[in-house]
Parts: sequence; C-alpha cells; structure tokens
Amino acid sequence: MSFPKAALDEYPAAGGDEAAGGEVGPGPEAAPMPGSGDDGPTTSRREMKAWYLYYVGANGLALFNFGPTAFQNLLEQAASGSGGLLLFAGRRRDVNSIVLLANGMSFAMQAALLLGIGAYADFGSGRRWVLLAWSGIAYGVGFGWLAVHEPARWRAGVGLYVVGLVAYQLTLTYWTAAFPSLARHTARLKEARLRHARGELSQPELDRRDELERSRLSNVAFWLQSVGEVLMLAVAVGLMFALGVRRSAAANAWGLSALIAFATAAWLLLSLPWFVLERTRPGMAVPPGRSIVTAGLWQLREAVTHMLQLRQSLIYLVGYFLLGDSLNTTVTVIATLQNQVVAYDTLTLTYLLMVGIAAQGLGIGAFWLVQRRFRLGAKPMFNAVMVFIVLLDGWGMAGNWTDRLGFRNVWEIWLYQALYGLLVCPWYSYSQIIISSVTPRGHEFLFFSVFNVAGKASSFIGPLISSAIIDASPGGRNNSAPFYFLFALSLVSAAGIWTFLDLDKSAREQEAFLARKRLRQDDSSS
Repeated sequence: MSFPKAALDEYPAAGGDEAAGGEVGPGPEAAPMPGSGDDGPTTSRREMKAWYLYYVGANGLALFNFGPTAFQNLLEQAASGSGGLLLFAGRRRDVNSIVLLANGMSFAMQAALLLGIGAYADFGSGRRWVLLAWSGIAYGVGFGWLAVHEPARWRAGVGLYVVGLVAYQLTLTYWTAAFPSLARHTARLKEARLRHARGELSQPELDRRDELERSRLSNVAFWLQSVGEVLMLAVAVGLMFALGVRRSAAANAWGLSALIAFATAAWLLLSLPWFVLERTRPGMAVPPGRSIVTAGLWQLREAVTHMLQLRQSLIYLVGYFLLGDSLNTTVTVIATLQNQVVAYDTLTLTYLLMVGIAAQGLGIGAFWLVQRRFRLGAKPMFNAVMVFIVLLDGWGMAGNWTDRLGFRNVWEIWLYQALYGLLVCPWYSYSQIIISSVTPRGHEFLFFSVFNVAGKASSFIGPLISSAIIDASPGGRNNSAPFYFLFALSLVSAAGIWTFLDLDKSAREQEAFLARKRLRQDDSSS
C-alpha cells in the first residue's frame, strides 16, 4: 500500500508560536523524563509505516466482523429445528441472547487477562513479545475457522468466537500501547519541546501541537485502515464468487470460513514489518520488590490514586466506562439484527462492510479536516460523535414499537452502515485522543492502562444485561428490547461527559499535579 505523503509528513503549525497565548518559557516538564519523548529514539517514517500497516491488517474482518457472523450463522442453522432456541449456559436461549452472552464472556476474560498480564504493555520492553504471542493466537483462531463451518460444530464455534475476540482485542491493546510513545518521539514534537525549554515556545502552544500530533497519528491510522480494508473486501468479493457462496446454505457457511482465513492471512503478512522495525522504547521500570504480574495491580492502584487528584481525568474515566460499554453492546446487537435481516448472505455482508468502511474513511478524514480547518479541540469533535451514538440507540429503540424502523429492513441496514461509518466511527479515534488529553506528561503508560482495563471491564456488563433482557422479554425473543437500556445508558453518559469534562481545566489540574509531585521528590531528596 502506498501512503499519502501529506499523511506521513509533519504538518505545518496553525498560527505562530504564541498563537495559543500564555507565558513563554520552559514548563515544569522541560527536563527529559521517561515517556516524555526526549529519552528515546526518534520515530522514523519506516517505523511509522510499519505501525500503520499492522493496523491495516488488524482491521477486524477476520475475528470481529466475519467471525461473529459465522458463529451466529451456525447457531441459527442449529436452532432451526428446535424452535429457534438452543441449550447454552444452563438454559434454552435465543440465538441473539447466546451471541451477547458469549460476547460478555469474552470481555470478562479480557479484563481478567489484563489484570494478570496487562503490565507488559507498560513496564519494561516486553510489550512487543506479548503482541507477537497474541497475534499468533489470533492467526491460529482465524485459520481454525476452516474446520468449523457445519451446524453440528456450533459448540466449537463458541470457543473460536470467544477466544478470537479475546485475542483480537488484546492485540489492539498492545498495538495501541505504542501510540503515546510514537507520538511523543516524533521529530516535530522533540523539536517543539527543545524550543519550549529554550523559552521560544509557550506551554499552551506546546500542548496544542502535542494534541494535534496525537490527533494526526490516530486519525491517519484509522483512515489508512479504512482504505486497506476496502481493498481487501474487493478481493474477498472475487473469492466469494469463485466459491459460489449463493449455491446453498452449506456453501455460504464455507464461504464465511474461507473469508475469515483470507483476512487472517492478510493480517499475518501486514504485521511482519512492525515486528521487525519497531524500535525499543522501554516503559516504566518495575517497582522495587514487585514482579511484572503484581506491578499491574500496583499500577491500577497508583492510577486510581492519581485520578483522585485529577477530577477531569476521573470524570472522563467514568464516562468512557459507561459510553464505551453502551456503544460496544449497541454494535453487537445491531450486528445480530443485520445478520438476520440479510439471511447471513456472505456477499451482501461483504458489500455492506465495503460501504461501512468507505464511509468510515470519509468520516474520520472529514472530522480531521474540520478540526484542522477551524482549529477545534478534540472535545467538540467528540461531542458530535456522542450525539450520533445516542441517536443510533434511539433508532434501534424504535424497533420495539414498529416494524418500519429499528434495523428490521434491508434499506435500514444499508443506511446504518453509511451513517455509522461517517458519524460514529470517529469515536474509536477521538476517544483515544481524549485519554491522552487527560493524561499528565510522563504518565501515558499508566493512564492508558487503566482506561484500557476500564474499557474491557465495562464491555462485558452491557452484553450480559442485554442478553438477560432478551431472555426476560415475552417469548424470550424480542431482540430490540436491549435498546431501552442502551439508549438510557448512552444518553446519561454522553450528557455527563458533555457537561462536566473540561480539557482546559484538565490541563491545569495536570500541571498542578506534576508540580506537587516534583515538590515531594525535592523534599525527599533534600
């Protein structure tokens, strides 16, 4: 894949050095410190390309998109002869309830694993090896679907679905862990910090450039992934025609398994440059008297202790916990409805994904251009995304009252894919940018870790509640019922973030926090 030069080059700063105002002079963090960007190798273009390429491969087609579809398809075929219900986890359940329950189980496993091995993302230099290991597990699961495409093997499908989601999400966790360090080690930000240390650049202007750089890297990664994913889906269409997936239900099921294996092979090939070209930038040192395992629990305690002094960081943590859970569950519920509406047709699902991913690329690009053109902060962009998340749940909730709306019609599914890509997918970029915006300099590893654990811990709650809501509905088969809960959860969490999160206030809290920390260090050394 060729990379647009404008996406990789450093962009010109908007405005002059004093555009943001404020006192010019070295800030409290002018001295090099771990994670600040001055104590490690400069991020090269080749390394940045390799980081992008891994994400192009880890696009979710294998284990996040078609894996769940293959799983639900097997369940649907297996349940067709038993009144639409299957015995799972101690009782007979609707297919969609089983999918949501398995989804919740996978996120619970992720949360438990992150408590045990999550520290490898933040301490020492072992992150790359954990990423390599979980990538290998993900590749194995992806190719394993070639042996699971018959309804009688739906229980094996449960295992592949759950482990596949765990492996996929953990690879993203350890890939994302490199983001703060890569951004802070770019030549542009290193130069900006040197100018700040010489008194040539104000602290507010340095913070603005830092935020723009993080926005650039995050948005370019998502945009390039969208382009690469559309190209992969175009190849997949040819593969589906060659396999004749519309000949029968069995051929369609085999086509889904083949598509998962194809996407897995592409992921494997595209990930190799990152495994080779990533440069070592060690994270935090393991505290004395602790192991790499217990350091993770210590880290969570430290992060929570810090956040009690950083009210804005705590506000976003709570909002991120709730809104992330709502969005993840909403996407899962809509996906189960989508699969049923289009009768699991592999070609139709591929076309839908192409529309959704093309829209995602346009949406992320448009958000980034608007942000740069009008010199907006990350918060207004994030507010817009939250509005569309609430509207998405309202749309689904309508399915409880009418068959005309609520993701019950083919035309709605096409419209959903377009609007979701354009207006909701920027969440996955801007939510990470906001995390970095409420994180004190030098504490990136610590805060990204606690947000990641919070995201995984919250993401099993929504699916479990939604599964229980379906089970409790009349006949145990109202798959629109969870939207009552999801709409309320999205509305409350979005309103809380919109009203109470102030990134300017967060910046001041961070400076005060760092000043107090330096004072304590000075007192202890005197």
